[in-house]
Amino acid sequence: MNRQTLSLLLECHVLGIVGLSPDPHKDSHKVGAYLQAQGYHIVPIYPKVDAPILGQAVYATLQEAHRAHPLDGVIVFRKSAAIMPLAQEFLSLTPLPKLFWMQLGVQNAQATQLLQEHGVGVVQDHCALIEHRRAQG
Repeated sequence: MNRQTLSLLLECHVLGIVGLSPDPHKDSHKVGAYLQAQGYHIVPIYPKVDAPILGQAVYATLQEAHRAHPLDGVIVFRKSAAIMPLAQEFLSLTPLPKLFWMQLGVQNAQATQLLQEHGVGVVQDHCALIEHRRAQG
């Protein structure tokens, strides 16, 4: 885990969470609730739900979420095969968020290279909750 990339997470205030489940037993929900409790503004991105998650309005796409709440970073709970289209959508956001975080088990070398070429901090295969706790001491 790159210390510079972790510091980007700590600097973010508004985090879009792609795949934030309404089910409190799912990892995405637990991570979102933890980060929200740490003071982050969480923006759920989950196309199948139109009811609030963690008390926040839910958006179907990154574009919709970013228009409503300019994102500082994005945390992704999706399969590795779904990352490239998501990375391409991410790169269309203006202003460009500074962090693209892929949770445990999620990685895509091509998307990582593309994002890094555009100056985005990228994390693959790491849990934001675990890394945030570790950084807090």
